[in-house]
Amino acid sequence: MFFQNMMIAARQVVILYIIVAVGFLAVKTNMFTQQTAKSCTNLLFFIITPAVIINSFLTIEYSPDMTKKLLTAIGCGLLMHFLFSVLSLPFFRKGDKNRNCIFKYACIHGNCGYMALPLANAVLGSEGVIFCSAVIISFQICAYTYGIYLMSGDKNSKEKSYKFGIRNIILNAGILSVAVGMPLYLLQVPVPEIIHKPVEYIASMNTPLAMLIFGTYIAGTNFKTILREKSIFGVAVIKLIVFPLMMLGIYRLIGIGGTLLSSLILSASAPPANNTVIFAAKYDKDTGLAAQTVTAVSLVSIVTMPAIIALAMSKA
Repeated sequence: MFFQNMMIAARQVVILYIIVAVGFLAVKTNMFTQQTAKSCTNLLFFIITPAVIINSFLTIEYSPDMTKKLLTAIGCGLLMHFLFSVLSLPFFRKGDKNRNCIFKYACIHGNCGYMALPLANAVLGSEGVIFCSAVIISFQICAYTYGIYLMSGDKNSKEKSYKFGIRNIILNAGILSVAVGMPLYLLQVPVPEIIHKPVEYIASMNTPLAMLIFGTYIAGTNFKTILREKSIFGVAVIKLIVFPLMMLGIYRLIGIGGTLLSSLILSASAPPANNTVIFAAKYDKDTGLAAQTVTAVSLVSIVTMPAIIALAMSKA
């Protein structure tokens, strides 16, 4: 069963990375530029990903059990990010603090949106997307509190480390889309087809566009430099293997199973979030190092994610 589940997950990862390869080649052949990709990122972040989340709430069948699992997913996401934040403290303490904060941020904040959502949709369906969407809530809270603290905790930064950005926690695409979709699900509000269909069509753009954009990141990465940066390999081991296996054990101990467990572990095993680069730029850190870290660890996740997901599905 483990190897069967691993092959299912691996097949979906390979499919996604074929699209990544298309994005890579599009940049290398000048058919697509990284500047265009940045504009598409805004489209993905502010329109398409929210449509994915809202559409999942519209397509899943209501039940008290499903509602309980949804709230549980939110709580488990908060627990996961709290533990990741605490357990990352002993790592990357020596050397340049401006570099170490990037590595710590990458260990804590996974690619819950651009990587986990498409994979959840492919492997687990709408129910998995909803649970992964719940984890996005905890991701946003952690990113705009402790994440800002990590990235801005330096005298050379233009931002103050004590500014946690409560407004940014609430007023962001991930939280707002859940705030729209969840009441529609809980109250079973009938949404007319003339509204639902456009949301569904826009949502269908998420997977291909997210993967194409990720391909542009890889195209702009200097792989020779990555091989000399040993800390990036440390991030890969912690983020892709140690932390997900730890959360798998914890979730099983508290009695979580089924699609909920698989969704939570899928989110836990995701590579570092793309906004590792965005936050590095905002708080005057090394954006090149951040991009290299995200790219390198994401490439390693091609191997690790199917194995971790298969392990979760086998124990579900």
